[in-house]
Amino acid sequence: MTKSDLITRLAKKFENIGTNNSADISILGHKDCELCVRTILNSMISALSNGKRIEVRGFGTFAVSSRPERVGRNPKTGESVFVPEKKVLHFKCGKDLRKKLNL
Repeated sequence: MTKSDLITRLAKKFENIGTNNSADISILGHKDCELCVRTILNSMISALSNGKRIEVRGFGTFAVSSRPERVGRNPKTGESVFVPEKKVLHFKCGKDLRKKLNL
């Protein structure tokens, strides 16, 4: 699923959710849903880049861990190569999501 697919599904969820005198009412439009998704993702990126952990109950946990510098090998030539320290994103699946995946 892409970000635009997520926005479209969210917009459809809120489309024509209620009726008032036979007139359809849209609570959130496509632009509103796009802003919501963009805001959530930007907040997640900001938190992770500041070294914070994100926990979404039932879904999972996002955390940043660092890999230490090391000496690696170029598989093509066998030559030793210095690999600098880097930060990587780690995701741990939540209990509810794991249950649904393993049905």
